[in-house]
Amino acid sequence: MSGTGRKKPTLVADKRYSKPTVAKKTSQGAAKKPTPKRKPARKKDAPKRHWLIASILRIFRFIWRIIWGVMWRGIAVVSLLLACGIGYYYFTLPDSPSALVDGRARGSVTLLDREGQVFAWRGDQFGGMITTDTVSPYLHDAVVATEDKRFYSHFGISPRGIASAIRINLREGRGPLSGHGGSTITQQTAKLLCLGNPYDPSAGQTEAEYEAECRQGSLWRKITEMTYSMAMELRYTKEEILSIYLNRAFLGSGARGFEAASQRYFGISANEVSPAQAAMLAGLLVAPTRYAPTNNLQRSRDRAQIVLNLMRDQGYITAAQAQDARDNPASLSTAAAARAGGYFADWVMSSGPDFFTRDTTEDVIIRTTLDQRLQTAAEEAMLEVFSTRVREGSEAQAAIVVMSSDGAVRAMVGGRQTRVTGAFNRATMASRQTGSSFKPFVYAAALDLGYTYNDYVEDAPLTINIPGSGPWSPANYDHQFHGMVTMTDALRRSLNIPAVKISESVGRDNVRTVAEQFGIESNLADGPALALGASESTLLEMTGAYAGILNGGSSVTPFGLVELSLQGDDTPLMQQQSGIGERVISRQAAEQLIYMMNQVVESGSGTRAQLPGREVAGKTGTTQAARDAWFIGFTADYVAGVWMGYDDNTPLTGVTGGGLPATIWQETMLRVHEGLPAQPLPMIVPEPPQPIVPETPEPQPNTQNRRNQTDNLIENMLRNLLGGNRNR
Repeated sequence: MSGTGRKKPTLVADKRYSKPTVAKKTSQGAAKKPTPKRKPARKKDAPKRHWLIASILRIFRFIWRIIWGVMWRGIAVVSLLLACGIGYYYFTLPDSPSALVDGRARGSVTLLDREGQVFAWRGDQFGGMITTDTVSPYLHDAVVATEDKRFYSHFGISPRGIASAIRINLREGRGPLSGHGGSTITQQTAKLLCLGNPYDPSAGQTEAEYEAECRQGSLWRKITEMTYSMAMELRYTKEEILSIYLNRAFLGSGARGFEAASQRYFGISANEVSPAQAAMLAGLLVAPTRYAPTNNLQRSRDRAQIVLNLMRDQGYITAAQAQDARDNPASLSTAAAARAGGYFADWVMSSGPDFFTRDTTEDVIIRTTLDQRLQTAAEEAMLEVFSTRVREGSEAQAAIVVMSSDGAVRAMVGGRQTRVTGAFNRATMASRQTGSSFKPFVYAAALDLGYTYNDYVEDAPLTINIPGSGPWSPANYDHQFHGMVTMTDALRRSLNIPAVKISESVGRDNVRTVAEQFGIESNLADGPALALGASESTLLEMTGAYAGILNGGSSVTPFGLVELSLQGDDTPLMQQQSGIGERVISRQAAEQLIYMMNQVVESGSGTRAQLPGREVAGKTGTTQAARDAWFIGFTADYVAGVWMGYDDNTPLTGVTGGGLPATIWQETMLRVHEGLPAQPLPMIVPEPPQPIVPETPEPQPNTQNRRNQTDNLIENMLRNLLGGNRNR
């Protein structure tokens, strides 16, 4: 066992669980030693955060996870609520958009003059339904360009528009939701529809309160409007939404919808408007009352220029069309420009039945007695006199009424501002003392009881004891006494004492009855000052009473409404052809009175009212301290009354009824009678006045001697008789 010389290797146990290493052979067959396993290179250790920063980051990550969890859940809830809201409004909207085009709470009243021409509108005017297919394309484009240029691309709301509006509001120092709203046409339509809540008068809410609620700008209201708008976008097409808007928008002067506005301002349909007219109408949307062309035409034209620029910039019209529209701006129709009969229209509306005028829910057509030529004549006459004969800065007012002898009112001016609506009407609302303009009713009573125009009355000092007041002594305007005068001369010179004497002679009750039957409805004075016009009345009443004198002595009720019918109906609901009533005084008495009043104008206190080549009758009136000045008179064709004074009863300076009021009357009637042939007044042809017969005529000599002898004989007999008795 020993021969090799080799020592055996020491036995060593294998490492537990380790895999045997097998040496790989090289290409030469020699075994390669195994390469020891290298550990991966260690990354550079990141710098450790401060424990405080790490804690804050962990807190923020925790908060963000909470916020994100709440946000997506909140978004989900809001989306669900929004979907429910949209769905609710979707199913409440009517199937046809035509059911939403006319949402007026009241109807309209269109007033026609005696020739059948429109001169005024009242209430909420709706000209009829229009659509985007029937309206003028210029008007369609002007509205879109002005109000919502992205109308055809959004889904009912415009986030970009809202953000822009908030930015503008904040820059201008307002709240984010105050001022510009960034509303789309769809949102504006939702506002006009008041989110589907129609006005209900029985709910105890006024129309103004209802509209204010519909226009409120709270955050919740904005959200609700957006919901309603998106429901509309789902329910209707863009064209249907725009059609609702075109019909519902308020455009000033009572016009609801563009058809009514086009008729109101231009006298044409909305499908005929030009680019200039379309721009003016679209410009009204931002502020209808401020930019209404009937209020300020130049301001409305300036606004239209902005709309034209928007239409050009957005490609709706060419630069040439825009320039042509600037060179030829829109103008008002004749009726709209005239704005005739504002006072008259208000009076007709107040005198008719409420359910067909002020509170109508129907569209009403009223034919009236107004003559626009005469209305213009009265307005021009007043402006002429005040601009040339009244001191600058004077606040004195005046009123004019012109009517026919049957009471048909042809013109009415209620103040110096002639083109107004809803203003204080001094012709119908102001009750003022009538002064000497009341005296014709005193003489009317006397003439009807048998007095004649040439009867004498003594103008001498007079004192009447008034129970509870003491003695009262009237005086003439000139503070003089004129002795025996005829009734004609007393009225011609407007003497006070003869008027009082005649009134006391015929009885105040008779004078009061005649005045009331002629149409003076105001309370009449009880004392003797009744004859001097101490009572109050309106100009319309007084003018109507004078019309009764002209027509031969019959009462007259002034009227302006001739025919009332519903729009589209041929059968009138109301008609009136005359205001003449029962007879008050005899025709003979009326003819004498007209002659007496004619002398007032011919040579008395009313000479300034003379009309060349035409017979005129009338009477002046000036109240105590000249607080009121009147002239009322007539020709064979028309009766006209003029009042002048201050609203606060300040005395007039240097003005009497025979002065400025008579001048205004003359200027009015000169214009009224242009082109009319002269007609004679229905008055008597007087006889020459008889001389006053002396109370004691000069006796003949023989007769006087015989009377003296008889008187002496009787005197001697009486003396003897009395003397004998004494002796007894």
